[in-house]
Formats: sequence, C-alpha cells, structure tokens
Amino acid sequence: MLTDLIIKNFAIIDRLHVTFKPGFNVLTGETGAGKSIIIDAVGLLLGGRARPEMIRTGEEEAMVEALFDISDKPAVHSLLEQEGFEGGDELIIKRLISRAGKNRTTINGSLAKLSQLEELALPLLTIYGQHEHQDLQRADKHLDMLDRYAGLQDVARQYRALYRDVQELEDNLQQLETAEKDRQQRLDLLSYQSREIERAQLRIGEDEELSAERLRLQHAEKVTAATEGGHELLYAMEGAVCEKLGGLADQLEALAPIDPTLGALGETVRNALYSLEDVANQLRDYSGQGAFEEGRQDHVEQRLALFAGLKRKYGSDIAGILAHKEKVDQEIEVLNDIDATRGVLEKKLSAARERLSEAGRALSGKRESAAQTLKKDVQRELGDLAMEKAQFDMRLFPLPAPGAKGLERGEFYISPNPGEEAKPLAWIASGGELSRIMLALDGVSTVVFDEVDAGVGGMAATAVGKKLLGVAQGLQVLCITHLPQVAAFGDMHYRVEKMQQGGRTFTVLVPLDGEERVMEMARMLGGAQVTEKTLAHAREMIASSHRG
Repeated sequence: MLTDLIIKNFAIIDRLHVTFKPGFNVLTGETGAGKSIIIDAVGLLLGGRARPEMIRTGEEEAMVEALFDISDKPAVHSLLEQEGFEGGDELIIKRLISRAGKNRTTINGSLAKLSQLEELALPLLTIYGQHEHQDLQRADKHLDMLDRYAGLQDVARQYRALYRDVQELEDNLQQLETAEKDRQQRLDLLSYQSREIERAQLRIGEDEELSAERLRLQHAEKVTAATEGGHELLYAMEGAVCEKLGGLADQLEALAPIDPTLGALGETVRNALYSLEDVANQLRDYSGQGAFEEGRQDHVEQRLALFAGLKRKYGSDIAGILAHKEKVDQEIEVLNDIDATRGVLEKKLSAARERLSEAGRALSGKRESAAQTLKKDVQRELGDLAMEKAQFDMRLFPLPAPGAKGLERGEFYISPNPGEEAKPLAWIASGGELSRIMLALDGVSTVVFDEVDAGVGGMAATAVGKKLLGVAQGLQVLCITHLPQVAAFGDMHYRVEKMQQGGRTFTVLVPLDGEERVMEMARMLGGAQVTEKTLAHAREMIASSHRG
C-alpha cells in the first residue's frame, strides 16, 4: 500500500507531501490544477522516462519519493533480498531527475537500476486510464494478466524455465550439426593447431625471460667490458682498488693505539673493501657464465619469432596460447565422438520437450478454465459499470509449437454494442472503457485510476463510484475524477489546487473533510455558482453514499 508520496520541484509542484489511507482515495480539482502532474510523478515510480523538462523552472533537480507498506507482500520481500536491497516491512522508492543528466534511482537507500524498480513496483502499483502504463492496449500482455488474475504466475514461471532448457538444448544440437557439416575439414584445422602449439614446447614466462636475455645479448660488448673490466679494476690487476684499500685499512688500523678515530676509519675502509671484493666476485662469476656463447643470440631470436607467430594466431600471451590449445583439444574430442554426443543431446532434448509439453498442457487447462471465469466476472462488472450491453471474451489461440509463454497466445475481445462482432479490445475500447474493465482484473496493492469515469454520467457514474468503493475494500484505490457521483464514495477526499505566490505558480493537495468537502462537491455539481441548493445536494449525495 502507498502510504506517503513526496514530490519536489516537479513541473509546477514546489513541494508536496501527502499521506494516503487504505480504501478509496479521491482526487478532484479544477481542470489544469495539476492532477495530471501528480499522475506523471507517480508514473516515475513505475519506471517512467525521466525528462529534464519535468523539473520546475529555476531548479536543477526534481524528486519523487514514495513509501510503501509491504508487510503483506512476501514476494516483494524475496525480490528485495534477491537484488541485495535492505528488507523490512517498508519500501522507499526515490527518483531524482537532474538537468545535468545525472538521474538516479534508489530503493531503500541503495542505488538501483530501472529494471529493478519496474520489477519491484509491478506487484505494488499500477495506473489505468489515459496513461502510458495501459497494458490492456498491449495484446502481448493479456496472457500475463490472465495468469495474474487466476494466480498462475508460479505455474507459468515453471513452464518458462522448462522452455529455456529446451531452447538451450536445441541450440547445442544445432551447433553440433553445423560443426558436423565441415567435420573433417574442421578436424584437420584443429589438429594442425594443436600440433603446432605442442611442438613449440611452451613454458609460461619463457617469452619474458628471452626478451630480457635478448636485450643483454644486443649489448654484449658493453656487458663484457663492464664485467671483466670491472673485475680487473677492482681486484685482478696489479694495484687494483681492493689491493690499495687493503693497504690503507692496514695503515689506519695500526694507528688505532695512537688515535682511536683513525682506527675506526680503518674499520670503515675495510668494510668497504669487503663490499667491493664481493662486487668483484659477482662480476667475475657473471662474465664466466658463458651467457654470450656463439649462436645463442640466433637461438633467442628464433624462439621469440616463434612466440610472435603463435601469439598472432592463438593468443596475446603464452597462457592464452595454451588455453587455446586446451579448447582445441576439447573440440577435437567432441568431433571425434560426435555420434555419441549427438545421441546424448537428442535424448536430453526429447525428455525436455516431453516435460515442456506436459507442463504446457497443464497450464493450458488451467488457463481455459480461468478464461471462462474471467469472462463471467468481467461481464458482471461491466453490467455494474453501465456497460451491460457490452460482451467481453478472453480468447486463447493454439500455437503451432510451444512458445515462451505457453502453448497458446491470448487476447481480450469486446463488442461494445449489441449486434457488433467482437473485435480485439486494444483496437476499439476507449480509455474509460479500458479503465473500467481493469476493475475485474488487477491484483496489485494500489491502483490509480486516471479519469476512470470519462464519458460516464448519471446512474452509470453512481455505479462506477459504488464499484470503486467495493474494489477499495480489498486494496487501495486512488482515483482522479470530475464526477461528484464518484467522489461522494471516497473514504478520503483531496482537492488539487493551483495557487500563486511571489509571482510563481504551484500546485498543492488539500485533504478535505466536513464543510470543505461539501463545498468541493457543490463546486463539482454547480460549477462556479455554488448555491444553497447545490450545497444541500452535495450533503445529501455524501450522506447517501455512506449510508449505501
């Protein structure tokens, strides 16, 4: 149930916060007061498109926020948990529209995608009337509406899961059959690739090691001069650095009894000597490793060229090349045993198709029964809503093969007038007729009817009001109406007003009670001229509806 609606900087609404009650909530007001703006704002909660022109003039951001009581909606609790949102008995949805294009959607304080919003809002709120959220005008939605009416969502969901299994198996079999057409050619190609990679005797990291070695080989003369010359200079030649440092260290250490400072400096020199002797030994070892033996550079270049060729064909690095070989070897195995693989897939597919057909037949049987019940229920509702001469039907058409939603497609048909052939409802029904038909179909918590009484008057209008009040016993109804006969039945009555202040125009929503409600009803009855007669009529209309 929608408990609170907050709208800020939206069109001509500065700030609006309204608390809705369970039951029948009526919204009335002069034409142009902003009733459609409220509907547009609520539409954003259903995933409607957010446009910069919706933002109030002079503002940079608009906001629509709604608080829902979901204590009786376990399915919504499950969806929140599945999507990783914070749970509880309340759901807060917020849409922010920015002129800079940084629109945001949050669910219980966490950023959300529009697809997640639509999935969560679907079982909570819907809008009917002259509005973009009019599923009755989409024949592809009619079967879903029948399932929802009959409580067949779980059965339909199980069927769709089986259908996806069949589709996956059919795709796998098709890929196998396509591969078999060029089986031998494919085998030859794959076998060549596998052998080529195998002969290379690849080792992960070898290309990096050889690249580093090639760099050293390309500068071999400089490396040799530095290593051998360095060893000679530091240690091997006569008068080498280490030899001279050793003599200096001896002299300084011998003077320690005379001056301890000189002895300490001698120790420092000797420590430096040890470090340089270690460097000299490492230079000697490096130059003696034979890293620059004849032919080594050619071997490295050939090996790196081999790696480059394999990378161009099979992967960006050695790990990718080896992964490609593993994939190739697996495909070779499948192609070599394609008959056995096909047999296994065909057996699985046959069993999956049988399960799908069985589930489809069971679903179809339930739908056929539900379609008859729906036809009677809607027909009865239409009689109560001054459409007693209209004929409604839910027709099911068998498909040549199982489809994503079942073994049939469904569509609503209607004949508004006697003697006329029934035609698809989406072709010929008016907005008012569509809204009234929805009274027998919906199962959400909150239904918003946008001018459900369009084209209705007199006794028919009273019938619509009674029906909406009856519907509101099981769910929350928000109804925008111009008819006092409908407004009289409201449990809560709000007036939408357009006001001016400080040179700006803004819309407010005023809860009405007592004489304020009587005045609004009188305005609806008599227009601008409110008389004692229209006031008395308004009081009597409210009293009669409540007694009824």
